[in-house]
Amino acid sequence: MSEAAIRLAAFLSIFAAMAAFELWSPRLERDEMRGALKSRRWFTNVAMVVLSSVLVRILFPAAAVGAALWAQTQGLGLFRLAGIDPVLAGIAGFVILDLAVWLEHWASHRIPILWRIHRMHHADTGFDLTTALRFHPLEIVLSMVWKAAIVVVLGVPVVAVLVFEIVLNGMAMFNHANARLPLGLDRVLRRFVVTPDMHRVHHSSIPAETDSNYGFNFPFWDRIFGTYNDQPRLGHDGMEIGLREFRDGSPANLLWALALPFRASKSVVGSQKKLIGK
Repeated sequence: MSEAAIRLAAFLSIFAAMAAFELWSPRLERDEMRGALKSRRWFTNVAMVVLSSVLVRILFPAAAVGAALWAQTQGLGLFRLAGIDPVLAGIAGFVILDLAVWLEHWASHRIPILWRIHRMHHADTGFDLTTALRFHPLEIVLSMVWKAAIVVVLGVPVVAVLVFEIVLNGMAMFNHANARLPLGLDRVLRRFVVTPDMHRVHHSSIPAETDSNYGFNFPFWDRIFGTYNDQPRLGHDGMEIGLREFRDGSPANLLWALALPFRASKSVVGSQKKLIGK
């Protein structure tokens, strides 16, 4: 099977499993996650991942895995130059790539031009597995360039890159899922992986909460760098999801979402507050 076929099969399997989990045990019961508004949100969010995937495949036919293959054929990468065992290189590469994605996410909240693009993800007033697909094509392209650069510089083994991309995509759908986990299980799991309750805090409309819990796979980066937030101030049932400036249903519109990076923003997060004295 080709890299694209493997990733598509994994995506469809995980998507179906998470959709069933949400139906079986929903965490929140809100208008944004049912009925006509849910249908509009799902159409926009799924359309976004389709558009992003097509654009990435046009610009980077084999994506990050292709970068790993190219680096391998050229003998490039610090791991190869240092003669590190491929298995150890794969494990180290997976962990470093996860840190790189965490740093990218953190920067997307700190650098104004990146926030203009990333805020489309946060503008979603609902929170379910399709929110994990709601990234602007511009952000996906920038992310692919960043990951490909890390892969080439380190010389991350091809299999490790493929596994990382599948796990990253699957974990994003898991921790964005509107699914209820027993509180005891959540407490245990969030020591090892990012859970839905942990990541949902990041989608709060309260800026201090939006500016926390950046992880997708591993939860310990937020603990190490001091950006971990255990629970939302108003509780999960009482928290407002999305951005305060967009509460009229517009975020569920595909064309509106695609145009959002080119519009001025009133929302500020992270170090941007310091720049404007807030």
